[in-house]
Amino acid sequence: MSEKMKDNYKISFIRGATTATGNSAREIEDAVVELINELISRNNLIKKNLLSITFTATKDLNACFPASIARKCNGLDSVAFLDCQQMYVPNDVDFCIRIMAQVLLPSNNPIQHPYLRGASKLRADRC
Repeated sequence: MSEKMKDNYKISFIRGATTATGNSAREIEDAVVELINELISRNNLIKKNLLSITFTATKDLNACFPASIARKCNGLDSVAFLDCQQMYVPNDVDFCIRIMAQVLLPSNNPIQHPYLRGASKLRADRC
């Protein structure tokens, strides 16, 4: 990337969330792949500009690691991923997977935060 192009980019953080339909590896995989695809497409992300993603999952999701799924999809094996357990709060959304992605975006690029499925009620203003 040239110096001029670097000046037109900034590090940004994108939040998002989705829900799995249950606690199986397949159900978690479906939710994670959909969320990552939406993160990329809604923000016109170039994969090499996706720097890191932190995942959190509610305590009812333990069949697999969301990061292990993301690492295998869309050629993102060089992205830094981290899994964490979401803090338990009564009446939280069930089977919820949240993300915080650190990305490099053009300075004038509006950020689109993907809130999908049952997680759309977390941030109705961003759906």
